[in-house]
Order: sequence, then structure tokens, then C-alpha cells
Amino acid sequence: MSRSAKLSRKTSESAVELELNLDGSGFSEIDTTVPFFDHMLTALSKHSLIDLKVKASGDTNIDVHHTVEDVAIVLGQALKEALGDKAGISRYGDATVPLDEALARAVVDISGRPFLVHDGEPAGFEYHLIGGHFTGSMVRHVFEAIAHNAGITMHVSLLAGRDAHHIAEAQFKALARALRKAVELDARVVGVPSTKGSL
Repeated sequence: MSRSAKLSRKTSESAVELELNLDGSGFSEIDTTVPFFDHMLTALSKHSLIDLKVKASGDTNIDVHHTVEDVAIVLGQALKEALGDKAGISRYGDATVPLDEALARAVVDISGRPFLVHDGEPAGFEYHLIGGHFTGSMVRHVFEAIAHNAGITMHVSLLAGRDAHHIAEAQFKALARALRKAVELDARVVGVPSTKGSL
């Protein structure tokens, strides 16, 4: 059973081509033209063990927002497609991940019900430019786009942190580890892990 997806999206603002394999080894080839976002997606792939290839371009001369958002939308859609009917998955995943002074927790439910709870970032983080291009506000925006397009209930909390780079990266790594658990196939699960019979 192949749990992979290959999708593309083209608008007047961006063009995205994305491939993923849920049963990978964390291999990635990422080029979004937004260097810090490339770094975050590389970490997401590495620590979730989801193979990920992304090629994107867009109107970054205006702002990175459109390109980052559209990549996250396609990533969510690809996760949903690759999961298929979700038979045999663990469904739930959680992780708490440190990065020096930063500490982040992520809990996910591959529920079919999109929802994001995101808290704990320090005041002003949303305005901080990381790597000169990526604003702190985009962290939450990426999580929203993934959750809503993949049909995932997602809770991400920053428990500690001072450095903006560390704050963002700890959250992405926590999400990666939680996703790794949630999408894993569990030999003890028969069918879809829901009393309703569908997710």
C-alpha cells in the first residue's frame, strides 16, 4: 500500500509542486525560495520521517506570505491524500521537544476535524523577522493551513523560549515528532481507529 501523494498548485501569486511519502526516512529536497521556511520544512521532514520534496516560487518580492501559505496548503492536502481512508494508523501523536532554551509541545489527532489551538509565543514574536524574511506570525499561519487542509486537530504550545529562531524551530520539530507517531501504522489497529468507523 503506497501512502504517498504528488500535488501541485498554481495561482497568480505562487506555483507549488510537492511530493511526500509517509513511510519514508526523512529525506527531503526543499526549495521554496524562502530560506528559513526551507529550514523548517527540512526539519519537519527529518523528524517526522516523512520524505518531502517541495519546489515553489512566488511573489516574494512583495512578501513571503503567499508562497509560504500556498506551500502549507498543498502540504496539508498531500497529507490528507496520502493517509487515504486512515485504516491502521495510530491516529494520535504527541511530542515535547527542546531546542536550547526553547521548549514546545505538539499534540495531534488525525480526526478529519480541522482545528488548531496555538499558544505560548511571547508578545511581539509575530512581528520578528527570522532570517530577514520569515515573520514569526507565519509559524501559526503554516500550522493553520496544514491543519485545515489535512483535517487534523492540532494543539501546539510554546512552553519556554527567548530566541525567535529557536521558538519557531522547536514548534516545527514538536509537530514533526507528533505527526510521526500519529501517521504510523499500528499492527494492532484493525480498520479505522474510530468508534464511528470513519475519520
